[in-house]
Amino acid sequence: MHNWRWKTILFLSSQTISLFGSSLVQYAIMWHITLNTKSGIMMTISIICGFLPMFFLSPFAGVWADRYNRKILIMLADSFIALATLLVAVLFFMGYDSVWLLFAVSAVRAVGSGLQNPAVGAMVPQIVPQDRLVRVNAINSSVQSFVTLVSPAVSGALLTFATIEYIFFIDVITAAIAVFILAFFLRIPPHAKAAEKQSVSYFHDLLEGWRYITGHKFILFSCLFNIAYFILIAPAAFLTPLQVAISFGDDVWRLSAIEMAFSLGMMAGGAIIAAWGGFKNKLHTMVLANLMIGFGTFALGVIHIFAIYLALMTLIGISMPIFNTPFTSLIQQKVAEDYLGRVFGVFGMLVSVMMPLGMLIFGPLAEFVRIELMLVATGLLIVVLSFIMLNNKVLLEAGKPAAQKAEGDPEV
Repeated sequence: MHNWRWKTILFLSSQTISLFGSSLVQYAIMWHITLNTKSGIMMTISIICGFLPMFFLSPFAGVWADRYNRKILIMLADSFIALATLLVAVLFFMGYDSVWLLFAVSAVRAVGSGLQNPAVGAMVPQIVPQDRLVRVNAINSSVQSFVTLVSPAVSGALLTFATIEYIFFIDVITAAIAVFILAFFLRIPPHAKAAEKQSVSYFHDLLEGWRYITGHKFILFSCLFNIAYFILIAPAAFLTPLQVAISFGDDVWRLSAIEMAFSLGMMAGGAIIAAWGGFKNKLHTMVLANLMIGFGTFALGVIHIFAIYLALMTLIGISMPIFNTPFTSLIQQKVAEDYLGRVFGVFGMLVSVMMPLGMLIFGPLAEFVRIELMLVATGLLIVVLSFIMLNNKVLLEAGKPAAQKAEGDPEV
């Protein structure tokens, strides 16, 4: 593992390049649909196309990430997305510029992402030593946040002097670069299970993954807390732009400002956790971040000064990587390598469905209840959830650095 740093740089660089091209296209598709249809229904269809395939595919993709060579899976997913994008670009050049084509390519791209994400999460600990996972995940979080910050601006600038089909080609090029790096520069042997001949069926592995997750107390409790968290965070994630438009004014710069404040906060949070490393017990770091998110969400419902509102959005952004980094590292450390893909697949499924489910609850409620009241209520509930986490003996034990249990121990 003496050259793990170089391998990590190659791997994460390839994924960052791919993410940048994908982000450009996602924003271009969203704005193209918004400007050309001006329809909330069309935007809703676009969002559904972007998350439903990931929800259905994630558990299966997790099994594939555990059964097969993860590097090859990532390359296939990137190539699949690039080919679909290239096909739509050609069709647009030929004059077939239907909005339904954009829905279709969004769904196909979501399938590729659903296949890729569990493999990426499971592959990192194949490269990085366990005692360096927190720092590497934190640095990666900051880089991804930077990409998220600049992508809307770059995509918007490109759309001012180029049509959407040219932006499609950027994604094809970035995907090709990412695949080239993985294919010709990154030498990583497949993990043990992928190197073996598969003696059991695919559905046996799927069932085994389910048994592992339900029998692994740390994973089970983490799933339950994530379900509650992603439902409660939905108003802050989706309804704050509407709140800003109603309470502060519907200027475009205000909506852009809250997105930038959040992204800058995430960049700063990634840098903080990379330099600090967090408390010795990772759960304490996660609880601190959750409390910051809870108090920040509560304050968004009571603050009437826009500058302070932006500061709160920055605070929430800072909190995200401070929570996600130790949590991801714990998953990578506590879960047996043969099950990592399936576990990341399940968490990907939870993320892709729970926040939209939260919107099904809070979205219609916003017609009758002020958004400020929902932010106050959900912020307080997130604070309560944080203290429940802190008093959960399983999570507290899992977060300890000295808890050296057998890899994959279902009682961790």
